[in-house]
Amino acid sequence: MTFAYKRVLLVGATAGIGAAIGDRLVREGAKVIAVGRRQERLDTFVERHGKDKASALRFDISERGNIDQFVQNVTNTYPDLDCVFLNAGVQRPFDLAKPEMVDLAAFHSEIEVNFSSFVDLTMKFLPFLQNKDTETSLIFTGSNLAIVPAAMLPAYSASKAALNVFVLCLREQLKSSLVKVIELSPPPVQTELHDYMGADKGRKLGMPVDRFCDAAFDGLLSGSDQIVIGSVGPAQFFNDIVDKRRQTFENLAKMMKERH
Repeated sequence: MTFAYKRVLLVGATAGIGAAIGDRLVREGAKVIAVGRRQERLDTFVERHGKDKASALRFDISERGNIDQFVQNVTNTYPDLDCVFLNAGVQRPFDLAKPEMVDLAAFHSEIEVNFSSFVDLTMKFLPFLQNKDTETSLIFTGSNLAIVPAAMLPAYSASKAALNVFVLCLREQLKSSLVKVIELSPPPVQTELHDYMGADKGRKLGMPVDRFCDAAFDGLLSGSDQIVIGSVGPAQFFNDIVDKRRQTFENLAKMMKERH
């Protein structure tokens, strides 16, 4: 099978999982619009793949007041856009037992980048995708920590849990439409995300990024809408939690629909 979408907007394309996914999307035959904060990395991406396969837009998704203009620019420039891939994120530890040491602005900023900005981008791009007469897609990079949180990463875990709930609800409400909603759920991956541990230590934590991309694309090419890679603890136990939770969610959604 080949990747289903032809023109992909990839948010968070300048580092980590996003950078690796961007390269892989191009190899799979998609034209990629790379989005990120670092212009030099965006320029390198376009130079590496050529302007016929790659383009780039500098944008900081934390600037939520500018999202309307960003979406308008994208959709006017790329009317063939059929996939929005939301991948950006930040991660910091917080010691909640020492409240005087918790930077509340940083805590809420992490939630805003990892969750609220994704909600804004989704709602702003959705009308454009819904107006297409062929299948389109919203793809979200979540985390296994959405299901089992990491105690020292409360903001990150909470933001990914919120995103997972949002994706479940969005998918359910769009199931009769041509917009497919897909969630990638990674384990720790060896990227810059963990640089707060020290670059040497942090970038050795977790699954090699190439192996993650192989697993992610196996899932994407299979047509699955929920792609869980790795696990927190024993895989069978973790996957059982994920499966039972989704089934329970779908049962509740069906019950509520029947009552309304």
